[in-house]
Amino acid sequence: MELGNNTNISKFLLMGLSEVPELQPLIFGLFLSMYLITVFGNLLMILAVSSDSHLHTTMYFFLSNLSFVDIYICFISTTIPKMLVNIQTQSKAISYGGCITQMHFYILLVELENLILTVMSYDRFIAICDPLHYTVIMSPILCGLMVLLSWIMSALNSLVQSLLVLRLYFCTVLEIPHFFCDLKEVLRLACSDIVLNNAVMYFAVGLFGAVPLAGICYLYSRIVSSICRISSAEGKYKAFSTCASHLSVASLFYFTGLGLYLSSTATHNSHSSAIASVMYIVVTPMLNPFIYSLRNRDIKRALRRFFGVAFNCPS
Repeated sequence: MELGNNTNISKFLLMGLSEVPELQPLIFGLFLSMYLITVFGNLLMILAVSSDSHLHTTMYFFLSNLSFVDIYICFISTTIPKMLVNIQTQSKAISYGGCITQMHFYILLVELENLILTVMSYDRFIAICDPLHYTVIMSPILCGLMVLLSWIMSALNSLVQSLLVLRLYFCTVLEIPHFFCDLKEVLRLACSDIVLNNAVMYFAVGLFGAVPLAGICYLYSRIVSSICRISSAEGKYKAFSTCASHLSVASLFYFTGLGLYLSSTATHNSHSSAIASVMYIVVTPMLNPFIYSLRNRDIKRALRRFFGVAFNCPS
């Protein structure tokens, strides 16, 4: 194979979920629907929290940030719109710069969701295990700093990963067996040495994946221990209900992420890996607003109040 300098690369080819022409309209309609549901669902969460003064608390501050990340992570505005355009135009091409940009923001937002879910678990841990000092510990300044630090760490990791890809030479065959520019798939196309890239990538997986997951597991073990020490059944139910939604969202995120990792390492079947990516990138952000709104009376009340104000026409 000939080597291609980065300056000579015009485009990558995203092979998508299926090459069967008859399935393209179905895939387009399905993903357009999920894209719109995700965007409007998470946008409603942000509007509900911002419009209701009763929800201007630490927990809902983190929830608004999570919804913001989910809107852009479909992670959703970095991957799905390009796939929909490619299906509509019957083109598989994405420019070299577009591919690197898509990969950069995908990495940034995935790692950011990891960190925000970890911060949210710490918030629930303090609320249940040390409720008397909750308002002192989880001050607005600390919450803002934790979110800001999450953004900075995610941005630095994404920047490093992207710069390491920019130094690579690529072969003339630039077909990515995926519907977006995944870092692992892009590295497989490189004809130059990727040892450093792989080392940094797996270090980042451990730092931004394994460490937050271990932290969440530890915090919830302490939460469960505290709930078990509550004498009344009503008290146990009330305590568990405050963290049930977050636990459901975190479990969905990490289980689908684990499925994506196992499917990409255990098999080289691009179809199974793409299906796992759909669950991780599209389905999870789409379900998050439903999980929080269906199990949360405050969100339901805020949404009813928001729609009541929005559609209340003066007589």
